[in-house]
Amino acid sequence: MAEQNTEALSKSREKAIVKTSVIGIVTNVFLAGFKAAVGILANSIAVILDAVNNLSDALSSVVTIIGAKLGAKQPDKKHPLGYGRIEYLSSVIVAAIVLYAGITSAVESVKKIFSPEAADYNWVSLTIISVAIAVKLILGQYVKRQGKKFNSGALAASGSDALFDAVLSASVLASAIVCTLWHLSLEAYVGVIISAFIIKAGIEMMIDTVNDILGKRSDKEEIDRIKALICEEPEVRGAYDLILFNYGPDKNYASVHVELPDTMSANDIDRLNRRIEAKIYKEAGVILTGIGVYSYNTSDDETTKMRTTVEDTVMAHDWALELHGFYADTEKKTMRFDVVISFDIERTKVLSVLTKEIGELFPDYKLQIVPDIDV
Repeated sequence: MAEQNTEALSKSREKAIVKTSVIGIVTNVFLAGFKAAVGILANSIAVILDAVNNLSDALSSVVTIIGAKLGAKQPDKKHPLGYGRIEYLSSVIVAAIVLYAGITSAVESVKKIFSPEAADYNWVSLTIISVAIAVKLILGQYVKRQGKKFNSGALAASGSDALFDAVLSASVLASAIVCTLWHLSLEAYVGVIISAFIIKAGIEMMIDTVNDILGKRSDKEEIDRIKALICEEPEVRGAYDLILFNYGPDKNYASVHVELPDTMSANDIDRLNRRIEAKIYKEAGVILTGIGVYSYNTSDDETTKMRTTVEDTVMAHDWALELHGFYADTEKKTMRFDVVISFDIERTKVLSVLTKEIGELFPDYKLQIVPDIDV
């Protein structure tokens, strides 16, 4: 059922992204044509570069469509978790296109500074630029809204870029008005400023996408929400070690550990796990691929005191963020627990310090201490 729902959502998302991108392509091609005509007739490098920027936006939309189509391919034997991450590669290509457009614009603008040519605007060309600004504002808001709605980084970036383009086009319009009224040419300098902002946007897009590919820290609110949903189950005392695995926009898998009483049978745990899996997919859209189990003592007051002593000792260290999964077997003289540690200390050092400290408190016990990373 989860896979069928995921497939339906994926198809719906793909159609929405393609539709939005097609609107962006058509709009940007028309804008590029009008601006190019105005720029050539008025001999304005700033307007021509603005037209080139619109063409790069259209090309970015083409790449976004290709990425959405390929990313929506169903899982197969070679890629059992699907092709969703292709969208991140398409975002890298979009960022590269933006960077190329910015660098090319910067080179041409600098050339015009050293070899200036007078621009010649008329009120018709100024009107066309004004209309183009309004169109870009509307397009940018629409595309960005669709990007957020369907969790498409490429669309959201294109929408933000379009809104920013409107601001840059406004600066072109301002320089054109100055040139018309006071015969002061600022074209090349405005072109340099536009280029700098385009390059900056391309670099930021590239960094964001590379972070997605490398794997970045999951949203804390989402993590806390999923843990809270799991802990609503009466048998669960705590949820820990939740790790999200992202295989493309809206394609999230996860694993988690839950703390359960040591009296539960395998059958009880199996029923609980299936209930949790269905609940998390329905409420959060995340597929739980594995649920590990920590057991906690239910029949011995001595172990409660032991846990308190161990927790106080461990949490006295600044680098210790959390202790969980504690279980002590007083008959077999074994003790195990996990400690979430900060990135400021090495795992081997943690083991050495805690083994010494806890070992001195409970010399008869065999210890199993697991340092967990702060995910």
